[in-house]
Amino acid sequence: MPHSDEMRRLDTKWQTGNAWPKRLEWLEVQNLRGWDGQRIQFNFPIVAVVGENGSGKSTILQAAACAYQNSSGITWFPSEFFPETAWDTLRHVRLDYGYQEGDRHLSGSVRKPTTRWLGHPDRPQRRVEYIDLSRLQPVGTRVGYARIAKSRHAEASATDFVEDQVSRLSEIMGRRYDYAKMALSDIDQNREIPVLSKSGRGYSGFHQGSGETTIAELIQSDLPRYGLILIDEIESSLHPRAQRRLMRDLATKARIQECQIILTTHSPSVLEELPLSARTYILETENGREIANGVSPQFAMTKMDDELHPECELYVEDVRSGIFLSEILSKHAKELFIRCAIVPYGSANLGVALGQLAHNRRFRRPTTVFLDGDQDVSLGCTTLPGGDAPERVVFQRLRKENWGHLWTRIGRDIADVSDACSRAMVLQNHHEWLLFAANQLMYGGDVLWQSMCAEWASMTTSAEAQYIVDSIQETLIDR
Repeated sequence: MPHSDEMRRLDTKWQTGNAWPKRLEWLEVQNLRGWDGQRIQFNFPIVAVVGENGSGKSTILQAAACAYQNSSGITWFPSEFFPETAWDTLRHVRLDYGYQEGDRHLSGSVRKPTTRWLGHPDRPQRRVEYIDLSRLQPVGTRVGYARIAKSRHAEASATDFVEDQVSRLSEIMGRRYDYAKMALSDIDQNREIPVLSKSGRGYSGFHQGSGETTIAELIQSDLPRYGLILIDEIESSLHPRAQRRLMRDLATKARIQECQIILTTHSPSVLEELPLSARTYILETENGREIANGVSPQFAMTKMDDELHPECELYVEDVRSGIFLSEILSKHAKELFIRCAIVPYGSANLGVALGQLAHNRRFRRPTTVFLDGDQDVSLGCTTLPGGDAPERVVFQRLRKENWGHLWTRIGRDIADVSDACSRAMVLQNHHEWLLFAANQLMYGGDVLWQSMCAEWASMTTSAEAQYIVDSIQETLIDR
């Protein structure tokens, strides 16, 4: 889906290369919680780290927090996040990191060769905000808060949200708040309580929804200029629309403050808001962890959800490529098609990396990786037919055949189909051809594309499609 205006503005500023003078560029974790030196890179001001429970997402946030001395507030130490216990012995552990300071690209490490952590004094300084899962605990169940509720108390002081904060809260939650504040009681001067008002009625965190409390406390948190903000499971307690609004709010703040945000998530709504370069998946294979950059939401959800049990997974670049492949298989290999699941993965670079994993049999299920026809041949990958992007392949073949029986498939006049599709091909960007033709024909884009691919497939012979069928069958036989 198209990115929001807020995310596009952030991307535009990022592409200038003149902003974000402080940035954590990469992390490597060695000999800790199953990490074995894999590198995670942060190639956008907001990066989402995705993976199954236990894949190591929180470890990445905690390691990032330990890469800096906090220039204002709490400084985190590895011993707080990674303690030795009766069941856990930590030796030869390294947290290596690369960071940017102005025009300089530097590196550092915090390490525990034996019994002590080393490297603390050498860490660079930066404002760091670490927002962990403790924020999800309802106010009434937090340590010390029950005593406030059960005692006679009064408000001792409060910090009112400024107008911009109230506006942000209202926008994210999708309802208008009159005011918001963080209050302290005369029972306890250290435990803040969020107080909100809507429709003229005020109520405290003891009576708020968990989503309201989470967002109120998040908005109250400082997003410092040039700072690093770390947020664990950002979508928790929020419905999908609120998740999208929150991501757009953070995009605005990251652009204005030139701060860096690293978050973990399981949510497709969060991923859809971000560009490909901002999505990183921790892939657990038979031989350990692999880092996949530029994943699609469909890829991430497929890897985290076993509701479907296909014998083979077919990875394609995007939805259009998936429809193209599905129509080829539907025409020439129906029995094989129903045994497979087609999953869009995202960027072509990721496809190349996945192909190498498939070649080395690193996936738990049989996997075939497809690249669009305009990509170079790559190890472990099969290219889709035509030697060009699927849109060009399909449009050009159908035009050569005077659009075949496409007009009967979609129930439009043959002259209208010919005119709309021919005019679309005048556009320089082939990605725009389908939408232009669909608008001219007053037809759904995905439905039109499926009809075009089905017509294209009907024009191909079994011999032309056989190499695709063979690549899938070989994958199934080999496993």
